[in-house]
Amino acid sequence: MTVRRSRLSHSPETRPILRLHLLLCRSQKEEENLKNIFVGNLSFGATEDALRTMFEAHGTVDRVNLVTDRETGRARGFGFVEMSNDGEGERAIAALNGRELDGRALNINEARPKEARSGGGGFRRNSGGSRQNSRW
Repeated sequence: MTVRRSRLSHSPETRPILRLHLLLCRSQKEEENLKNIFVGNLSFGATEDALRTMFEAHGTVDRVNLVTDRETGRARGFGFVEMSNDGEGERAIAALNGRELDGRALNINEARPKEARSGGGGFRRNSGGSRQNSRW
């Protein structure tokens, strides 16, 4: 019994498809190697540049994000650093956890995936002091 493998030809019509496939595979591999790092106990005056400089001593930093309050725009005291290499990220976590920045000992560890949230924020009837069985 022979097994036939279907192969895409390298004709001009299929080249864009092959390029897209290669791009997607490359992108997926890069995401697997990324290290997303949680940085907590930041002072409210901490900047993305200060964090980037601190982490770049241990490897390539792809992105820095300080979390701010939606309403006030004020820093919330934590953020995330994304490093392109998993090993460099691990070394940065080991070297920087507990290190001081602006007089505060940082809490640094691997970020956990964001959990799905339930609805929660909508309008609820009969909440807040109204009587359930009002006759009037």
